[in-house]
Amino acid sequence: MAKKDKGQKEPQGPATIQNRRARYDYHIEDSMEAGIVLAGSEVKSVFLGRVNLTDAYCRVIHGELWLMNADIEPYTHSSVFTPERRRDRKLLAHKKEILNLERKAQEKGFALIPLKMYFKRGKAKVEVGLGRGKQQYDKRQQLQEKETRKEKERARSERY
Repeated sequence: MAKKDKGQKEPQGPATIQNRRARYDYHIEDSMEAGIVLAGSEVKSVFLGRVNLTDAYCRVIHGELWLMNADIEPYTHSSVFTPERRRDRKLLAHKKEILNLERKAQEKGFALIPLKMYFKRGKAKVEVGLGRGKQQYDKRQQLQEKETRKEKERARSERY
């Protein structure tokens, strides 16, 4: 068996799942952290990073915060019980935070979007953002700024 180099370390801990599409489609005004209620085998799938938050959104129903349409892939080594991939999952937050988010989300153009899912002190957490939808010209402007920034960096690196 070959020895591992001291300089190379395997990544430890769970993966952080980002919803990169959310930052492209929305201006994020505010964000908060919430716990998530998961079934047993779902925890291991989240730990391995097998989650897709692209189409997911959050909603307040009867004073509770819910994560809708998040795709958590079934754990391959689980036994008989495997929950549905895209079922609704309850998010855990304080009542005041939920009411505050609900009030802000009812304003025109705002939506509750999960930004990322990660583990913190052994518990799965979801960062929920309050986003206002971008118009098409906003996206074009953002891409144009990104291009100019890249060109400046290239020019700067060519000089040195």
